[in-house]
Amino acid sequence: MSVRLSAAICGATILFVCSSIAMARSEIRAVHSFAVDQAAHGSTVVGAASMYNPYRPGYREGGTSTATGERYNPSAWAAAIQTDLREKFGGVRHGTRASYALVEGTDKKAIVKINDVGPLTPGRIIDLNEQTMRYFDPTLRLGVIQNVRVTPLSGDDWTPGPIAQR
Repeated sequence: MSVRLSAAICGATILFVCSSIAMARSEIRAVHSFAVDQAAHGSTVVGAASMYNPYRPGYREGGTSTATGERYNPSAWAAAIQTDLREKFGGVRHGTRASYALVEGTDKKAIVKINDVGPLTPGRIIDLNEQTMRYFDPTLRLGVIQNVRVTPLSGDDWTPGPIAQR
C-alpha cells in the first residue's frame, strides 16, 4: 500500500514539475515574440542604462518617491525612463499606474516596472534601480551599460524579474 502511495506521489510531483517547466517556457516564448512584434513596430528604444538609488550617498538624482507616488524600493525590479520617453511608456505620472518594459542588455533580459521618470544624462534612456542594475552588472563597476534595448509591454499583468535564457 505504501509503495503505491509513494509511486502516486512521485508521479504527481513529476507531472507538476513538467507542467511548470512547460508553462515557463511558453511564457518566455510569449515575451520574446511580443518583444519581436514591438521591435518591428518601432517601439523599442536603444541607448545607455545607468543606476539610481536615492538612499546611497552621492546620488543626487530623484528622491525617495517615484513619479507614480510609490516609494523607491532598491530591491524591486523597477526603473525610471527618460522624461522625453514618458508617453511611449504609458505616460508615467503621479497617481497613474506603473507600466512595464522588457530590458535587454549584456546578454540578459528582465521585465521591469517603469514607475519613475527623470531628466537623465544625454544618451541615457533608462535608470535602473539597484536590484535591476545588479542583475545586468553584478559588481556595479560598469556604471553605465551601453546598447540596452527597452521595449514597452502592454498591459499591467507582468511579473517583474529576470527572464531565463533559451
